[in-house]
Amino acid sequence: MNTAGPHAASRLGEALNPGVTKRELWAWAMYDFANSGYTTVVLTTVFSAYFVGVVAAGHAWGTLAFTSALSFSYLFVMLTMPALGTRADALARRRRFLFISTAGCVAGTAMLALAGPGDIAIGLIALAVSNYCYCVGESLIAAFLPEIARPQALGRVSGWGWSFGYFGGMLALGLSLLVAARAEAAALPAHTYVPWIMLLVAALFAIAAIPSFLFLRERTAATHRVTEGVGQRLVTAWHDTGSNFPDFRRLLICGAFYQAGIAVVVTLAAVYASVAMGFTMAQTMLLVFTVNIAAAIGAFSFGHLQDRIGHKPALALTLFGWILMVLVAYAALQVWVFWVAATLAGLCMGTSQSAGRAMVAAFAPPGRLAEFFSLWTFAIQLAAVIGPLFYGVITWVSDGNHRLALLFTGSFFVAGLIVLSAVDFSRGMRAREQARNSELQAAAPGQS
Repeated sequence: MNTAGPHAASRLGEALNPGVTKRELWAWAMYDFANSGYTTVVLTTVFSAYFVGVVAAGHAWGTLAFTSALSFSYLFVMLTMPALGTRADALARRRRFLFISTAGCVAGTAMLALAGPGDIAIGLIALAVSNYCYCVGESLIAAFLPEIARPQALGRVSGWGWSFGYFGGMLALGLSLLVAARAEAAALPAHTYVPWIMLLVAALFAIAAIPSFLFLRERTAATHRVTEGVGQRLVTAWHDTGSNFPDFRRLLICGAFYQAGIAVVVTLAAVYASVAMGFTMAQTMLLVFTVNIAAAIGAFSFGHLQDRIGHKPALALTLFGWILMVLVAYAALQVWVFWVAATLAGLCMGTSQSAGRAMVAAFAPPGRLAEFFSLWTFAIQLAAVIGPLFYGVITWVSDGNHRLALLFTGSFFVAGLIVLSAVDFSRGMRAREQARNSELQAAAPGQS
């Protein structure tokens, strides 16, 4: 133990940029730990089922109302995030914006506790607000990655954060299940204990995010660029990527495709398990734990491989993994085969999300970190709208054939792989360096 410690510390130090401490790396990763409970408990397991079954009283439109509120928040993120990211870079206020978005998500999650039977409006408003703020915070925290990790260590550092985050999600889910189990043992109805779970998730988010605001440093100087209106900034940024950063634009398109497939898995895994495989609620909860554990292992271990073989080959490998997962799940007639597919999904989820974030970090110029990650967020939120909608349409036209819908979902990963093949990583890095040199030349007269 004593002999391994210094070597581990040395390897850790080699991964960080000069001036970045291990405490700051921990503080950055703690945000992934903090916000994962929101997606795991609110969106994937507890509140989604609670809203449809209790708040909406099991009405047929309950699922549509829930997904519509999420889609509205995703659309608002898509429209506003490029302008927010540009403004954060212009003012060098990423940490301040991160604090505001975190406070909004915590408050919105706590507001979900007010949604009892029939409280449709408060439930949908709180859901839309909390999810919007979550997405903004996810984009802003990712923009700190290039300042923390050396270029040759972006993969492993991104993987450390993602793996840490999955453990945060499992902690929140475990505590929530403990509350639910004790309440159900006492024969209490869901509307008496689910509000406490929402407050628990909000409190965990608030407490675990504190180190990020205490120890993260804002290193990139303010660009003082003139910010445009919401819609205009989006159009300008899109045209800019086409003319000056074509490979980053291809990465955005690639991300929109494969993230659409991931959105289906995250949003509808529990539905597929129960409808197509006949899983009970207990089995579904265990399934979520299994996926999270596999995702944590995948994100942590794959980051090191990514730094060795390169970002593009690593991302391509994960997309092949997703295609294999879809084929295994489609062919699964026995429960144990579906568990194999679920484990593959977890491994691929951790690796692909971490690999995508690291690749964006490699392409983003120093003075435009928040802006580039906001465009990545735009692509992800577009995928979050399209993916589940596509799955729903397939199940509708096929008379409820979830296996066929899952098979068609695999086309998103195939399309992402095709677009990725057109990405020239070296050319993308040269574009980043040219933008960086232009920023330094523009700043030089003012410093003299």
